[in-house]
Amino acid sequence: MRERCNTTTQTDKKRSNLPKLLELLRTNCSKVSAIFACTLLAACTFEEQKTINGLVYCSEANPVAFNPQLTTTGSTIDIISHQLYNRLLSIDPSSGEFIPELATSWSLQDSGKKVVFNLRQDVAFHQTDYFTPSRSLNADDVVFTFTRLFDVYNPYHFVGGGNYPYFQSIGLDQSFRSVTKTGEYQVTFELFSPDSSFLSNMATDFAIVLSKEYADMLSKNESLEDIDRLPIGTGPYKYKRFKRDAFVRFYRNEDYWKSDVAIEQLVFDITSDSNTRIAKALTGECDIAAHPSSAHIEVLNNREDIAVEKLANLNVGYLAFNTQKAPFNKVEVRRAISHAIDKQKILQAVYFNNADMAQSILPPESWAYQAQPNYPSYNLELAKSLLETAGYKDGFTMDLWAMPVSRIYNPNARKMAELIQSELKQIGIKVNIIEYEWNTFLERLTLHQHDSVLIGWAADSPEPDNFLNPILSCASVFSGKNPSNWCNAEFDLLLTKAHDTEDIEARKEIYFAAQQMVAQELPLLPIAHGLRLQAKSTHITGVEVPPFGGISLANARKAQ
Repeated sequence: MRERCNTTTQTDKKRSNLPKLLELLRTNCSKVSAIFACTLLAACTFEEQKTINGLVYCSEANPVAFNPQLTTTGSTIDIISHQLYNRLLSIDPSSGEFIPELATSWSLQDSGKKVVFNLRQDVAFHQTDYFTPSRSLNADDVVFTFTRLFDVYNPYHFVGGGNYPYFQSIGLDQSFRSVTKTGEYQVTFELFSPDSSFLSNMATDFAIVLSKEYADMLSKNESLEDIDRLPIGTGPYKYKRFKRDAFVRFYRNEDYWKSDVAIEQLVFDITSDSNTRIAKALTGECDIAAHPSSAHIEVLNNREDIAVEKLANLNVGYLAFNTQKAPFNKVEVRRAISHAIDKQKILQAVYFNNADMAQSILPPESWAYQAQPNYPSYNLELAKSLLETAGYKDGFTMDLWAMPVSRIYNPNARKMAELIQSELKQIGIKVNIIEYEWNTFLERLTLHQHDSVLIGWAADSPEPDNFLNPILSCASVFSGKNPSNWCNAEFDLLLTKAHDTEDIEARKEIYFAAQQMVAQELPLLPIAHGLRLQAKSTHITGVEVPPFGGISLANARKAQ
Protein backbone atom coordinates (compact mmCIF):
# COMPACT_ATOMS: atom_id res chain seq x y z
CA MET A 1 0.00 0.00 0.00
CA ARG A 2 1.24 3.54 -0.85
CA GLU A 3 2.72 5.29 2.15
CA ARG A 4 0.53 8.20 3.13
CA CYS A 5 1.73 11.56 4.38
CA ASN A 6 -0.91 11.86 7.12
CA THR A 7 0.22 11.35 10.67
CA THR A 8 -2.84 10.62 12.79
CA THR A 9 -5.79 9.39 10.73
CA GLN A 10 -6.54 5.68 10.35
CA THR A 11 -8.59 3.98 7.65
CA ASP A 12 -11.29 2.83 10.07
CA LYS A 13 -11.64 6.29 11.55
CA LYS A 14 -11.91 7.84 8.09
CA ARG A 15 -14.60 5.37 7.04
CA SER A 16 -16.62 6.05 10.19
CA ASN A 17 -16.49 9.77 9.42
CA LEU A 18 -17.52 9.37 5.81
CA PRO A 19 -21.25 10.13 6.37
CA LYS A 20 -20.34 13.35 8.17
CA LEU A 21 -17.96 14.34 5.39
CA LEU A 22 -20.59 13.68 2.74
CA GLU A 23 -23.02 15.82 4.71
CA LEU A 24 -20.35 18.54 4.84
CA LEU A 25 -20.01 18.29 1.08
CA ARG A 26 -23.76 18.69 0.61
CA THR A 27 -23.81 21.64 3.02
CA ASN A 28 -21.08 23.49 1.19
CA CYS A 29 -21.87 22.53 -2.40
CA SER A 30 -23.61 25.82 -3.06
CA LYS A 31 -20.51 27.74 -2.06
CA VAL A 32 -17.76 25.92 -3.92
CA SER A 33 -17.14 25.04 -7.51
CA ALA A 34 -18.01 21.64 -8.93
CA ILE A 35 -14.32 20.88 -9.26
CA PHE A 36 -13.72 21.73 -5.61
CA ALA A 37 -16.67 19.58 -4.54
CA CYS A 38 -15.41 16.60 -6.51
CA THR A 39 -11.96 17.06 -5.00
CA LEU A 40 -13.45 17.12 -1.51
CA LEU A 41 -15.33 13.89 -2.17
CA ALA A 42 -12.16 12.24 -3.47
CA ALA A 43 -10.28 13.33 -0.37
CA CYS A 44 -12.82 11.45 1.74
CA THR A 45 -12.03 8.10 0.16
CA PHE A 46 -8.24 7.93 0.26
CA GLU A 47 -6.88 4.90 2.07
CA GLU A 48 -4.35 5.69 4.75
CA GLN A 49 -2.06 3.88 7.07
CA LYS A 50 -1.49 4.64 10.73
CA THR A 51 1.71 6.53 11.42
CA ILE A 52 3.27 8.44 14.27
CA ASN A 53 1.37 11.36 15.78
CA GLY A 54 2.40 14.69 14.34
CA LEU A 55 1.52 17.64 12.13
CA VAL A 56 0.69 17.75 8.41
CA TYR A 57 1.34 20.90 6.40
CA CYS A 58 -0.13 20.93 2.89
CA SER A 59 2.46 22.62 0.68
CA GLU A 60 2.03 23.76 -2.90
CA ALA A 61 5.18 22.39 -4.57
CA ASN A 62 8.03 19.90 -4.33
CA PRO A 63 11.25 21.20 -2.81
CA VAL A 64 13.83 21.84 -5.53
CA ALA A 65 16.69 21.10 -3.11
CA PHE A 66 17.32 20.41 0.57
CA ASN A 67 19.89 23.17 0.95
CA PRO A 68 18.63 26.80 0.97
CA GLN A 69 21.91 27.95 -0.54
CA LEU A 70 20.81 26.44 -3.85
CA THR A 71 17.39 28.03 -4.36
CA THR A 72 15.27 31.13 -3.88
CA THR A 73 11.86 29.49 -4.34
CA GLY A 74 9.50 30.31 -1.49
CA SER A 75 7.81 26.91 -1.39
CA THR A 76 11.17 25.19 -0.88
CA ILE A 77 12.29 27.71 1.73
CA ASP A 78 9.06 27.16 3.69
CA ILE A 79 9.70 23.41 3.78
CA ILE A 80 13.39 23.27 4.59
CA SER A 81 15.00 26.45 5.89
CA HIS A 82 13.67 26.95 9.42
CA GLN A 83 12.82 23.30 9.92
CA LEU A 84 16.25 21.78 9.16
CA TYR A 85 18.73 24.60 9.71
CA ASN A 86 19.78 27.64 11.71
CA ARG A 87 21.61 30.85 10.87
CA LEU A 88 24.28 32.79 12.74
CA LEU A 89 21.73 35.47 13.60
CA SER A 90 18.13 36.38 12.88
CA ILE A 91 16.02 39.54 12.74
CA ASP A 92 13.27 40.43 15.17
CA PRO A 93 10.23 40.99 12.90
CA SER A 94 8.79 43.60 15.25
CA SER A 95 11.82 45.73 16.13
CA GLY A 96 14.10 44.90 13.20
CA GLU A 97 16.95 44.24 15.65
CA PHE A 98 19.42 41.41 15.14
CA ILE A 99 19.00 38.41 17.44
CA PRO A 100 21.74 35.88 18.35
CA GLU A 101 21.24 32.38 16.94
CA LEU A 102 24.25 30.13 16.26
CA ALA A 103 26.38 33.16 17.03
CA THR A 104 26.13 34.55 20.54
CA SER A 105 27.69 37.88 19.58
CA TRP A 106 29.39 39.71 16.73
CA SER A 107 31.43 42.84 16.17
CA LEU A 108 32.30 45.04 13.20
CA GLN A 109 35.94 46.05 12.80
CA ASP A 110 38.13 47.87 10.29
CA SER A 111 35.32 50.28 9.30
CA GLY A 112 32.94 47.38 8.70
CA LYS A 113 35.22 45.39 6.40
CA LYS A 114 35.77 42.76 9.09
CA VAL A 115 32.98 40.99 11.01
CA VAL A 116 33.81 38.65 13.90
CA PHE A 117 31.23 36.09 15.08
CA ASN A 118 31.50 34.25 18.40
CA LEU A 119 29.70 30.90 18.21
CA ARG A 120 27.46 29.01 20.59
CA GLN A 121 29.21 25.96 22.05
CA ASP A 122 26.30 23.58 22.69
CA VAL A 123 24.78 23.06 19.25
CA ALA A 124 24.38 19.47 18.06
CA PHE A 125 24.06 18.43 14.43
CA HIS A 126 21.35 15.96 13.45
CA GLN A 127 21.85 12.26 14.04
CA THR A 128 20.11 10.30 11.29
CA ASP A 129 20.12 6.90 9.59
CA TYR A 130 22.91 8.12 7.34
CA PHE A 131 25.08 10.23 9.67
CA THR A 132 26.15 10.24 13.32
CA PRO A 133 28.05 13.38 14.39
CA SER A 134 31.00 13.04 16.76
CA ARG A 135 31.14 16.72 17.79
CA SER A 136 29.08 19.86 18.16
CA LEU A 137 29.08 22.80 15.78
CA ASN A 138 32.30 24.81 15.73
CA ALA A 139 34.16 27.34 13.58
CA ASP A 140 35.14 24.71 10.99
CA ASP A 141 31.49 24.29 10.01
CA VAL A 142 30.95 28.00 9.44
CA VAL A 143 34.16 28.35 7.43
CA PHE A 144 33.24 25.35 5.27
CA THR A 145 29.68 26.58 4.69
CA PHE A 146 30.55 30.06 3.48
CA THR A 147 33.79 29.32 1.61
CA ARG A 148 31.70 26.93 -0.47
CA LEU A 149 30.00 29.98 -1.94
CA PHE A 150 33.10 31.65 -3.38
CA ASP A 151 36.24 29.51 -2.97
CA VAL A 152 36.87 27.32 -6.03
CA TYR A 153 39.25 25.22 -3.91
CA ASN A 154 36.47 24.23 -1.55
CA PRO A 155 35.71 20.65 -2.74
CA TYR A 156 32.00 21.39 -2.64
CA HIS A 157 32.01 24.68 -4.54
CA PHE A 158 31.02 23.13 -7.89
CA VAL A 159 28.82 20.39 -6.45
CA GLY A 160 25.35 20.85 -7.91
CA GLY A 161 26.68 23.17 -10.59
CA GLY A 162 28.28 25.86 -8.44
CA ASN A 163 25.15 28.03 -8.47
CA TYR A 164 24.16 29.87 -5.27
CA PRO A 165 21.39 32.08 -6.64
CA TYR A 166 20.62 34.36 -3.71
CA PHE A 167 24.24 35.10 -2.85
CA GLN A 168 25.23 35.51 -6.50
CA SER A 169 22.25 37.71 -7.32
CA ILE A 170 23.19 40.19 -4.59
CA GLY A 171 26.91 39.86 -5.31
CA LEU A 172 27.67 38.66 -1.79
CA ASP A 173 29.78 35.78 -3.09
CA GLN A 174 32.08 38.42 -4.59
CA SER A 175 32.19 40.45 -1.37
CA PHE A 176 34.09 37.89 0.70
CA ARG A 177 37.83 38.40 0.86
CA SER A 178 38.12 35.49 3.27
CA VAL A 179 36.34 33.48 5.96
CA THR A 180 38.74 32.20 8.58
CA LYS A 181 38.74 30.34 11.86
CA THR A 182 40.14 32.65 14.52
CA GLY A 183 39.26 30.40 17.46
CA GLU A 184 37.53 27.08 18.06
CA TYR A 185 34.26 28.99 18.34
CA GLN A 186 35.13 32.18 16.51
CA VAL A 187 34.96 33.02 12.79
CA THR A 188 36.11 36.18 11.05
CA PHE A 189 34.61 37.36 7.76
CA GLU A 190 36.74 39.83 5.80
CA LEU A 191 35.04 41.83 3.06
CA PHE A 192 36.60 43.73 0.19
CA SER A 193 34.58 46.80 1.19
CA PRO A 194 32.05 47.73 3.89
CA ASP A 195 28.53 46.45 3.23
CA SER A 196 25.64 47.97 5.18
CA SER A 197 23.44 44.98 4.19
CA PHE A 198 25.89 42.27 5.24
CA LEU A 199 24.36 41.37 8.62
CA SER A 200 20.86 41.40 7.15
CA ASN A 201 21.94 39.03 4.41
CA MET A 202 23.55 36.75 6.97
CA ALA A 203 20.20 36.57 8.76
CA THR A 204 18.26 35.42 5.68
CA ASP A 205 16.87 31.93 5.12
CA PHE A 206 19.75 31.17 2.74
CA ALA A 207 22.62 31.79 5.17
CA ILE A 208 22.31 28.46 6.99
CA VAL A 209 25.23 26.47 8.44
CA LEU A 210 26.21 23.00 7.20
CA SER A 211 28.27 20.27 8.86
CA LYS A 212 31.88 19.99 7.70
CA GLU A 213 32.19 16.62 9.42
CA TYR A 214 29.30 15.32 7.31
CA ALA A 215 30.88 16.83 4.20
CA ASP A 216 34.19 15.11 4.97
CA MET A 217 32.41 11.76 5.36
CA LEU A 218 30.66 12.21 2.02
CA SER A 219 33.98 13.08 0.37
CA LYS A 220 35.50 9.82 1.60
CA ASN A 221 32.49 7.93 0.27
CA GLU A 222 32.65 9.84 -3.03
CA SER A 223 29.03 10.91 -2.67
CA LEU A 224 29.39 14.68 -2.43
CA GLU A 225 25.97 15.38 -4.00
CA ASP A 226 24.27 13.89 -0.95
CA ILE A 227 25.05 17.01 1.07
CA ASP A 228 22.20 18.77 -0.74
CA ARG A 229 19.97 15.68 -1.09
CA LEU A 230 20.23 14.07 2.37
CA PRO A 231 20.47 17.12 4.63
CA ILE A 232 22.19 17.48 7.99
CA GLY A 233 21.52 20.65 9.94
CA THR A 234 21.05 21.93 13.48
CA GLY A 235 17.36 22.83 13.23
CA PRO A 236 14.30 21.57 15.16
CA TYR A 237 13.56 18.74 12.71
CA LYS A 238 15.70 16.20 10.89
CA TYR A 239 15.17 14.68 7.49
CA LYS A 240 13.60 11.24 7.06
CA ARG A 241 12.18 10.80 3.56
CA PHE A 242 11.06 12.62 0.40
CA LYS A 243 8.67 11.15 -2.17
CA ARG A 244 8.21 13.42 -5.15
CA ASP A 245 4.67 14.76 -5.63
CA ALA A 246 3.63 13.05 -2.39
CA PHE A 247 5.36 14.16 0.82
CA VAL A 248 8.45 15.22 2.74
CA ARG A 249 8.78 13.60 6.15
CA PHE A 250 10.77 15.01 9.08
CA TYR A 251 11.22 13.75 12.65
CA ARG A 252 11.83 16.03 15.60
CA ASN A 253 15.39 16.74 16.66
CA GLU A 254 15.57 15.36 20.21
CA ASP A 255 18.78 17.34 20.79
CA TYR A 256 17.62 20.71 19.49
CA TRP A 257 19.77 23.34 21.18
CA LYS A 258 17.20 26.11 21.29
CA SER A 259 14.08 24.54 22.83
CA ASP A 260 12.09 21.34 23.18
CA VAL A 261 10.22 20.33 20.02
CA ALA A 262 6.67 19.16 20.69
CA ILE A 263 5.83 17.74 17.26
CA GLU A 264 7.17 14.21 16.93
CA GLN A 265 6.71 13.98 13.19
CA LEU A 266 6.31 16.80 10.67
CA VAL A 267 5.02 16.00 7.19
CA PHE A 268 4.76 18.33 4.21
CA ASP A 269 2.02 16.98 1.97
CA ILE A 270 2.85 18.07 -1.60
CA THR A 271 -0.47 19.25 -3.03
CA SER A 272 -0.09 21.66 -5.92
CA ASP A 273 -3.80 22.17 -6.55
CA SER A 274 -5.36 24.78 -4.28
CA ASN A 275 -8.78 23.09 -4.33
CA THR A 276 -7.26 19.82 -3.16
CA ARG A 277 -5.29 21.52 -0.38
CA ILE A 278 -8.45 23.09 1.01
CA ALA A 279 -10.37 19.84 0.62
CA LYS A 280 -7.71 18.14 2.74
CA ALA A 281 -7.99 20.90 5.33
CA LEU A 282 -11.76 20.40 5.49
CA THR A 283 -11.44 16.63 5.89
CA GLY A 284 -8.72 16.91 8.52
CA GLU A 285 -5.98 15.46 6.32
CA CYS A 286 -4.01 18.69 6.65
CA ASP A 287 -3.48 20.63 9.86
CA ILE A 288 -2.24 23.64 7.89
CA ALA A 289 -2.95 24.45 4.24
CA ALA A 290 -0.71 26.96 2.48
CA HIS A 291 -2.05 29.76 0.30
CA PRO A 292 -5.77 29.05 0.12
CA SER A 293 -7.50 30.87 -2.69
CA SER A 294 -9.53 33.88 -1.63
CA ALA A 295 -12.47 32.08 -3.24
CA HIS A 296 -12.25 29.42 -0.51
CA ILE A 297 -12.34 31.79 2.44
CA GLU A 298 -16.12 31.85 2.78
CA VAL A 299 -16.25 28.06 3.05
CA LEU A 300 -13.36 27.98 5.54
CA ASN A 301 -14.87 30.72 7.68
CA ASN A 302 -17.96 28.56 8.21
CA ARG A 303 -15.86 25.97 10.02
CA GLU A 304 -15.32 26.37 13.77
CA ASP A 305 -12.33 24.00 13.69
CA ILE A 306 -10.42 25.99 11.02
CA ALA A 307 -8.99 29.48 11.30
CA VAL A 308 -8.13 31.56 8.26
CA GLU A 309 -5.14 33.75 8.98
CA LYS A 310 -4.32 36.85 6.97
CA LEU A 311 -0.76 37.91 7.57
CA ALA A 312 1.15 40.96 6.34
CA ASN A 313 4.14 39.99 4.23
CA LEU A 314 6.86 41.87 2.39
CA ASN A 315 6.31 40.77 -1.20
CA VAL A 316 5.49 41.88 -4.71
CA GLY A 317 3.81 40.15 -7.65
CA TYR A 318 4.80 41.47 -11.06
CA LEU A 319 4.84 41.00 -14.82
CA ALA A 320 8.42 40.77 -16.09
CA PHE A 321 9.40 41.41 -19.69
CA ASN A 322 12.40 39.65 -21.23
CA THR A 323 14.13 42.89 -22.19
CA GLN A 324 16.69 41.07 -24.34
CA LYS A 325 13.97 39.83 -26.72
CA ALA A 326 12.22 41.91 -29.37
CA PRO A 327 9.85 43.67 -29.13
CA PHE A 328 10.26 43.84 -25.33
CA ASN A 329 13.67 45.47 -25.75
CA LYS A 330 11.73 48.67 -26.53
CA VAL A 331 10.51 50.59 -23.50
CA GLU A 332 7.58 51.94 -25.57
CA VAL A 333 6.30 48.39 -26.00
CA ARG A 334 6.71 47.61 -22.32
CA ARG A 335 4.90 50.82 -21.46
CA ALA A 336 2.10 50.11 -23.95
CA ILE A 337 1.47 46.67 -22.45
CA SER A 338 1.51 48.16 -18.96
CA HIS A 339 -1.07 50.79 -19.92
CA ALA A 340 -3.35 47.98 -21.19
CA ILE A 341 -3.39 46.14 -17.85
CA ASP A 342 -6.20 46.97 -15.43
CA LYS A 343 -4.62 46.41 -12.02
CA GLN A 344 -7.85 47.16 -10.18
CA LYS A 345 -9.64 44.38 -12.04
CA ILE A 346 -6.79 42.00 -11.18
CA LEU A 347 -6.98 42.91 -7.49
CA GLN A 348 -10.67 42.06 -7.46
CA ALA A 349 -10.65 38.91 -9.61
CA VAL A 350 -7.34 37.33 -8.51
CA TYR A 351 -6.67 38.62 -4.98
CA PHE A 352 -10.30 39.20 -3.97
CA ASN A 353 -8.98 42.51 -2.59
CA ASN A 354 -6.61 40.73 -0.17
CA ALA A 355 -3.72 42.78 -1.54
CA ASP A 356 -2.53 46.34 -2.08
CA MET A 357 -2.05 47.71 -5.57
CA ALA A 358 1.68 48.05 -6.23
CA GLN A 359 3.00 51.58 -6.75
CA SER A 360 6.64 50.51 -6.52
CA ILE A 361 8.74 47.37 -6.64
CA LEU A 362 9.08 47.81 -2.85
CA PRO A 363 6.02 47.25 -0.64
CA PRO A 364 4.69 50.14 1.47
CA GLU A 365 5.96 48.47 4.66
CA SER A 366 9.57 48.88 3.50
CA TRP A 367 11.47 51.70 5.19
CA ALA A 368 12.73 52.82 1.76
CA TYR A 369 9.36 52.74 -0.01
CA GLN A 370 8.41 55.61 -2.29
CA ALA A 371 5.26 55.48 -4.43
CA GLN A 372 6.05 56.06 -8.11
CA PRO A 373 3.41 58.25 -9.82
CA ASN A 374 4.82 57.61 -13.30
CA TYR A 375 3.87 53.92 -13.43
CA PRO A 376 1.45 53.46 -16.36
CA SER A 377 -2.23 53.77 -15.50
CA TYR A 378 -4.94 51.87 -17.35
CA ASN A 379 -5.39 53.62 -20.69
CA LEU A 380 -6.08 51.54 -23.83
CA GLU A 381 -5.92 54.47 -26.24
CA LEU A 382 -2.52 55.53 -24.97
CA ALA A 383 -1.39 51.89 -25.17
CA LYS A 384 -2.37 51.75 -28.86
CA SER A 385 -0.59 55.02 -29.54
CA LEU A 386 2.62 53.78 -27.92
CA LEU A 387 2.51 50.56 -29.93
CA GLU A 388 2.18 52.57 -33.14
CA THR A 389 5.13 54.77 -32.13
CA ALA A 390 7.20 51.63 -31.51
CA GLY A 391 6.35 50.30 -34.98
CA TYR A 392 3.73 47.75 -33.95
CA LYS A 393 0.51 49.39 -35.09
CA ASP A 394 -1.00 46.00 -35.94
CA GLY A 395 0.24 44.38 -32.74
CA PHE A 396 2.14 41.10 -32.46
CA THR A 397 2.01 37.68 -30.82
CA MET A 398 3.69 36.99 -27.47
CA ASP A 399 4.00 34.23 -24.91
CA LEU A 400 3.02 34.92 -21.31
CA TRP A 401 4.28 32.37 -18.80
CA ALA A 402 2.07 31.77 -15.76
CA MET A 403 3.60 30.04 -12.76
CA PRO A 404 1.70 26.86 -11.86
CA VAL A 405 1.68 27.33 -8.10
CA SER A 406 -0.16 29.67 -5.76
CA ARG A 407 2.10 32.11 -3.94
CA ILE A 408 1.57 35.02 -1.56
CA TYR A 409 2.35 37.54 -4.28
CA ASN A 410 0.18 35.78 -6.91
CA PRO A 411 -2.51 33.35 -5.73
CA ASN A 412 -3.70 32.49 -9.26
CA ALA A 413 -1.28 33.27 -12.08
CA ARG A 414 -3.44 31.47 -14.65
CA LYS A 415 -6.42 33.70 -13.88
CA MET A 416 -4.22 36.78 -13.99
CA ALA A 417 -2.79 35.68 -17.34
CA GLU A 418 -6.29 35.23 -18.78
CA LEU A 419 -7.25 38.74 -17.69
CA ILE A 420 -4.11 40.19 -19.27
CA GLN A 421 -4.73 38.12 -22.41
CA SER A 422 -8.20 39.64 -22.73
CA GLU A 423 -6.94 43.19 -22.19
CA LEU A 424 -4.04 42.95 -24.64
CA LYS A 425 -6.33 41.55 -27.33
CA GLN A 426 -8.00 44.97 -27.37
CA ILE A 427 -4.77 46.62 -28.51
CA GLY A 428 -3.95 43.98 -31.12
CA ILE A 429 -1.61 41.77 -29.11
CA LYS A 430 -2.29 38.03 -29.19
CA VAL A 431 -1.19 36.33 -25.96
CA ASN A 432 -0.34 32.64 -25.71
CA ILE A 433 -0.48 31.50 -22.08
CA ILE A 434 2.31 29.04 -21.27
CA GLU A 435 2.41 26.77 -18.24
CA TYR A 436 4.91 24.17 -17.04
CA GLU A 437 5.34 21.98 -13.96
CA TRP A 438 6.93 24.14 -11.25
CA ASN A 439 10.50 22.82 -11.34
CA THR A 440 10.51 22.79 -15.14
CA PHE A 441 9.09 26.33 -15.08
CA LEU A 442 11.97 27.49 -12.88
CA GLU A 443 14.63 25.76 -14.96
CA ARG A 444 13.37 27.27 -18.22
CA LEU A 445 12.94 30.68 -16.61
CA THR A 446 16.58 30.57 -15.50
CA LEU A 447 17.55 30.08 -19.15
CA HIS A 448 15.49 33.16 -20.12
CA GLN A 449 13.41 31.24 -22.66
CA HIS A 450 10.30 33.32 -21.98
CA ASP A 451 8.87 36.46 -23.59
CA SER A 452 7.15 37.60 -20.41
CA VAL A 453 6.27 35.98 -17.12
CA LEU A 454 4.00 36.43 -14.12
CA ILE A 455 6.16 35.84 -11.08
CA GLY A 456 7.05 37.62 -7.84
CA TRP A 457 9.30 37.91 -4.83
CA ALA A 458 8.83 37.53 -1.07
CA ALA A 459 11.47 39.21 1.06
CA ASP A 460 13.91 37.38 3.30
CA SER A 461 14.84 40.47 5.30
CA PRO A 462 13.47 44.01 5.67
CA GLU A 463 16.41 45.39 3.65
CA PRO A 464 15.32 47.17 0.43
CA ASP A 465 18.30 45.57 -1.22
CA ASN A 466 16.61 42.20 -0.63
CA PHE A 467 14.10 43.18 -3.32
CA LEU A 468 16.19 45.21 -5.72
CA ASN A 469 19.31 43.09 -6.01
CA PRO A 470 18.00 39.52 -6.38
CA ILE A 471 15.54 40.32 -9.18
CA LEU A 472 16.98 43.36 -10.98
CA SER A 473 20.77 43.48 -10.71
CA CYS A 474 23.23 42.50 -13.42
CA ALA A 475 24.54 39.77 -11.14
CA SER A 476 21.05 38.29 -10.93
CA VAL A 477 20.92 38.19 -14.74
CA PHE A 478 24.07 36.07 -14.80
CA SER A 479 22.74 33.78 -12.06
CA GLY A 480 19.50 33.34 -14.03
CA LYS A 481 17.30 34.82 -11.30
CA ASN A 482 16.46 38.11 -13.00
CA PRO A 483 13.28 37.30 -14.99
CA SER A 484 13.36 40.63 -16.85
CA ASN A 485 16.89 39.86 -18.11
CA TRP A 486 17.60 43.53 -17.48
CA CYS A 487 21.13 44.72 -16.72
CA ASN A 488 21.65 48.42 -16.14
CA ALA A 489 25.06 49.63 -14.98
CA GLU A 490 23.62 52.86 -13.56
CA PHE A 491 21.09 50.91 -11.50
CA ASP A 492 23.83 48.58 -10.20
CA LEU A 493 25.92 51.60 -9.26
CA LEU A 494 23.06 52.88 -7.11
CA LEU A 495 22.86 49.54 -5.29
CA THR A 496 26.61 49.54 -4.71
CA LYS A 497 26.44 53.09 -3.36
CA ALA A 498 23.65 52.05 -0.99
CA HIS A 499 25.81 49.18 0.27
CA ASP A 500 28.68 51.52 0.98
CA THR A 501 26.54 54.07 2.83
CA GLU A 502 25.80 53.75 6.54
CA ASP A 503 23.56 56.80 7.01
CA ILE A 504 19.95 55.61 6.81
CA GLU A 505 18.56 58.84 5.34
CA ALA A 506 21.24 58.89 2.65
CA ARG A 507 20.46 55.26 1.83
CA LYS A 508 16.76 56.13 1.49
CA GLU A 509 17.56 58.75 -1.14
CA ILE A 510 19.61 56.21 -3.10
CA TYR A 511 16.83 53.63 -2.97
CA PHE A 512 14.31 56.32 -4.01
CA ALA A 513 16.40 56.90 -7.11
CA ALA A 514 16.57 53.15 -7.80
CA GLN A 515 12.77 52.84 -7.58
CA GLN A 516 12.35 55.78 -9.94
CA MET A 517 14.65 54.15 -12.47
CA VAL A 518 12.66 50.92 -12.41
CA ALA A 519 9.43 52.86 -12.94
CA GLN A 520 10.99 54.75 -15.85
CA GLU A 521 12.64 51.82 -17.62
CA LEU A 522 9.85 49.31 -16.84
CA PRO A 523 11.77 46.02 -17.03
CA LEU A 524 8.84 44.77 -14.99
CA LEU A 525 5.42 46.01 -13.96
CA PRO A 526 4.68 45.66 -10.21
CA ILE A 527 1.06 44.57 -9.81
CA ALA A 528 0.25 43.82 -6.17
CA HIS A 529 1.54 43.18 -2.66
CA GLY A 530 -0.47 40.23 -1.35
CA LEU A 531 -1.47 39.15 2.13
CA ARG A 532 -0.25 35.73 3.19
CA LEU A 533 -3.33 33.51 3.61
CA GLN A 534 -3.18 30.34 5.65
CA ALA A 535 -5.85 27.85 6.70
CA LYS A 536 -4.97 26.31 10.06
CA SER A 537 -6.68 23.89 12.39
CA THR A 538 -7.66 25.59 15.64
CA HIS A 539 -5.88 22.74 17.44
CA ILE A 540 -2.54 24.05 16.17
CA THR A 541 -0.63 26.79 18.00
CA GLY A 542 2.88 28.20 17.91
CA VAL A 543 3.20 28.52 14.13
CA GLU A 544 5.52 31.43 13.34
CA VAL A 545 4.98 33.28 10.06
CA PRO A 546 7.15 36.41 10.00
CA PRO A 547 6.52 39.30 7.59
CA PHE A 548 9.63 38.18 5.71
CA GLY A 549 11.27 34.82 5.19
CA GLY A 550 9.91 31.30 5.46
CA ILE A 551 7.55 29.70 7.95
CA SER A 552 8.90 28.19 11.17
CA LEU A 553 7.26 25.20 12.87
CA ALA A 554 9.85 24.86 15.62
CA ASN A 555 7.40 25.91 18.33
CA ALA A 556 4.28 24.35 16.83
CA ARG A 557 1.94 22.52 19.22
CA LYS A 558 -1.02 20.28 18.49
CA ALA A 559 -3.79 19.80 21.04
CA GLN A 560 -4.88 16.17 21.40
